[in-house]
This record gives sequence, structure tokens and C-alpha cells, in this order.
Amino acid sequence: MKYTTIPHTDIKVSKICLGTMTWGNQNTQEEGFAQMDMALDKGINFFDTAEMYPVPASPETQGSTSKIIGNWLKERGNRDKVIIASKIVGRPSDYTAHIRTTGLQGDSIEEAVNNELKRLQTDYIDLYQIHWPERETNTFGTRDYKHNPNDAWEDNFKEVLHKLDLQIKAGKIRHIGLSNEKAWGTMRFLEESKKNSLPRMKTIQNAYSLLNRTFEGDLAEISIRENIGLLAYSPMAFGVLSGKYIKGTAADNARLKLFPRFSRYSSEQCTEATKRYLEIAEGNNMTLAQMSLAFVTQQPFVTSNIIGATSLEQLEENIGSIHVALNDDLLKAINEVHTLMPNPAT
Repeated sequence: MKYTTIPHTDIKVSKICLGTMTWGNQNTQEEGFAQMDMALDKGINFFDTAEMYPVPASPETQGSTSKIIGNWLKERGNRDKVIIASKIVGRPSDYTAHIRTTGLQGDSIEEAVNNELKRLQTDYIDLYQIHWPERETNTFGTRDYKHNPNDAWEDNFKEVLHKLDLQIKAGKIRHIGLSNEKAWGTMRFLEESKKNSLPRMKTIQNAYSLLNRTFEGDLAEISIRENIGLLAYSPMAFGVLSGKYIKGTAADNARLKLFPRFSRYSSEQCTEATKRYLEIAEGNNMTLAQMSLAFVTQQPFVTSNIIGATSLEQLEENIGSIHVALNDDLLKAINEVHTLMPNPAT
């Protein structure tokens, strides 16, 4: 395994992070335990969860993923061997109304942290992230920003940082980060922390893959110049970049078979781009999965690459991508496809 340090901290994390959002829905607790055991054995010390997991979110399963992690930590007795990241839901929506309808207002942050600590059966969370912005902006598959002058949200960046600071001072969380955030929101948080001596956002967890390289715009510059590390999620584009849907080898419990509503990586353009990336990978004697993951991992703005799997075979292949290095000729071929079909997914 390769390791790096979360920016502005002394926390050493594996360049590959174990994503967990299928546990409690597509995967059982026993399967989650097996994945964590394998990951730790192969050098992964960084696990990512969220209060809303598993996905799709539902009242019946909410928090199950973190409970599985908590049960594993208790049974294995190895809390000191792993770095745990979690998230609080952002803007209220029908999708997460079963969790809360108050966004980050009032006592929401304290309540969310306390509940997550109970589920994880731990005294502290290493990295606590805001899952998505509280204001209206273009996230989750919406390509362009369309301003809504009637958005009821009021600027509360300073207030949110202050509430998170209270949780840090209470010893419940160590560091904070963003998720699904945009350039403006990222800079506003950084500005408020500098101006008011409040905790600094250390990471940003956004989608990044061969099919969605939009992070390479303004956010990549912010990431490098401001030293806020990307935790890349969906590097496999919901499994599309394994090639299994093109080849017709997807199992019955594959994500897009179970949940066709997650279709942002299934357009005609995405399929055509994936076919071309598959040809490049196979022409270079590697799997598309490993090429896709290696591409993400070796980007200079990536702190850690969040992989997920529903089977140990998938997990082993994905972890193995850490040993794959893409040379200049291969990167040139990838970028030629990207030039022809830039960011077919958002």
C-alpha cells in the first residue's frame, strides 16, 4: 500500500480508502466484516461512511453501515489501527427527511455527531464532513449552476464552522472536511476559517473518474494551491468502469441492476467513452477497473481514492490497482478520448 497525509494534519492514510455505502443493503454485516478484514490486511487504514448510509437512503436502513463498522471495531478491538471518516447530511430534502429536516441549523451538528459516535461505538471520528451544501447549487448529476433568487438559505459558513469547532474542542471529532462542494463554497469556508480563527476544512470528497473529470476545473487549482485534498468517490462510476455492463457480465446484485435510478453514468456518451477506455486498458494488458482506479489515484490533487465493492473478488482487484502506474503514452490515449467526449457524466 501507499500512504499520504491528510493536508494540514499528522494523520497518515492509505492512498486507497474503503468505501462502505453498500453495507446494510447490498452487503450483509458478515460481508462488511470480511471486506474490512481484507482491506486492513492489505494496508488500507482509511474507511469512509456517513450517517445516511447505506445508499439508497431509507428510514429502515439509515445508519446501518456505521453500525456494522462499529460492531467490527468492537469485535476486533482495533480502533487505533483505522482512520474513520463520516458525514452529516446537508440541505434538507425528501430523500433524507427521515434523518432530519433542519439541515445544519440548531443542534443538528451536535446531535448528528453524538448519534454517529454511538453507531460507530467510538469516542471520536477522525474526519467529519458536510455531505453536501446546505444552499441550492448544482450537485448530484446537475451539470450547470442555475441561481434561484428565492433560495431561503442564508449565509452561515461562520456559524457552521463554530459548531464544528465545539465538537472538536469536545474531543468528538478531530478534523473536518467537505463533500459535493463547489469552488465558491470551498473558498468561503477557507475564508471564514482564516478570518475568524476557526477550524480549517482539510479535505473535499467529490465525484471523480474517467467519466467525470469536472474536478479538474477550478476545484483542482483550489485543491493544490490551498492544499485541500480530494477524497475521490465513484472512481468506478457505479461499476460502469469495470466494463461489466458492456460485457454483460454484471451480477444480479450489481448496483445499476438493483437501482436503475442511479443512471448518471449510463448515457449513450458514457457507454461509448467506456468502450474506448476498455480498448485502451485491454490493449495495455490491464483491466479497465485497474486502469480507471490508477488514473484517479495518481492525480496530484488526490489524497485518497475511495473504492467500494460488493464482493471480495472485486475488492481485491480494486486494491491491486495501487500497484498500477500509467505511463505517458497510456495517459495520452486516455486524454484523447477525454478530448472527444469530455465529462459525459456529471
